[in-house]
Amino acid sequence: MRTGPTNPLLQALIQDLRKQASVSKVDLWASIAEDLSKPTRQRRSVNISRIGRNTAAGETVIVPGKVLGSGILSHNIVVAAFDFSAGARKRITDAKGKCLTISQLLKEKPDGKNMRIIG
Repeated sequence: MRTGPTNPLLQALIQDLRKQASVSKVDLWASIAEDLSKPTRQRRSVNISRIGRNTAAGETVIVPGKVLGSGILSHNIVVAAFDFSAGARKRITDAKGKCLTISQLLKEKPDGKNMRIIG
């Protein structure tokens, strides 16, 4: 029987995402909540190189897991994730991008428009 994450911050985030999904009728938030409910080993981890290859300048990207610092990012983007490695934060900010937590993005853009999930 799966019990779900034990991290209280992650539990609160999942609850907020599910609440926002039902209030605003946006399936994106429900999908992210489902991904974050998985065990740690099954959560997504994405390298900067993958984000750089699959995005254009000015995009907003959500990673329901951890962003890792391997690779090069040559354009500015907004990346929201549950966790960032120190190298990933540095590479994103060096490229004039922005690192957000998923809860910050949820508050900034509750409608869920013009975003996509990578991972």
